[in-house]
Amino acid sequence: MNVFDPADVANFAIRIEENGERFYRYAATISDDEETRYLFNFLADEEIKHKNYFQSVLSRMDAIGGFNFETYRGEYMQYVQDYLDRKVIFSKKAEEEFSGIKDILSAVNFAIDRESDSILYYSEIKNLVPPAQHAKIDQIIEEERRHFLKLSNFRKELMSK
Repeated sequence: MNVFDPADVANFAIRIEENGERFYRYAATISDDEETRYLFNFLADEEIKHKNYFQSVLSRMDAIGGFNFETYRGEYMQYVQDYLDRKVIFSKKAEEEFSGIKDILSAVNFAIDRESDSILYYSEIKNLVPPAQHAKIDQIIEEERRHFLKLSNFRKELMSK
């Protein structure tokens, strides 16, 4: 029987948060508006908090037993790795993509898409951890939703100007 190691989940989540922070720092540099720079730097700081959260909490979770859903050893981990590496969230490939973003509206749209993808990823993580840990994952999902809403509201403000 294959056992999924929560440390792997933590490592993937940490990568998402690190790449998210890099994007938000980049987005702050392309704005000449102080409020916009503040928003992106605030979101970058939030990504650091999430990274620290995953480092301290998920890395201490007990291994999950009882899952036998892989047709070959490492199948699910390969799926998760491919998911992260394909510009789905804040991946290295997405980092190349965001370096071409030169205006705030494009940066906000990019960020909204990635926050949405993060919510989906963390919802998937819930299926891999013991039910006793679901509340901790729900906290991160809720924070990602707040980021999504903050960005969506900011986009509405930009569009109305």
